[in-house]
Amino acid sequence: MGRRTKRELRKRRRMRIRHSVAGTAERPRLAVFRGHKHVQAQLIDDDAGRALLGVASYSPALADRVSGLEGKCDKSREVGKALAEKAIEAGIKQVVFDRGGYLYHGRVKAFAEGAREGGLQF
Repeated sequence: MGRRTKRELRKRRRMRIRHSVAGTAERPRLAVFRGHKHVQAQLIDDDAGRALLGVASYSPALADRVSGLEGKCDKSREVGKALAEKAIEAGIKQVVFDRGGYLYHGRVKAFAEGAREGGLQF
């Protein structure tokens, strides 16, 4: 048994979380992905097996909102607010948060706080 890489360990944590977190049409799963430069998230209905909506920090629709901000945490907070606005327009107010195997710290925490500031409940 060799050493496990960071990617393998995160995948194990992610699967462990997914066993207990599931989204429905009324209360979809808010899944977060954190890359080196960007953060992206989507609302997923696990019963139907489809994504309802999504946002990313690199999308042209958010370019003007995140371009003037410094730091990845501030950008993540704005992406969270943008996702909350889109979700409320779609009639979604409650979600289940899926941190995707990442620690609830830094950009993931900033994203979640931004989504809560935008009006989502989880």
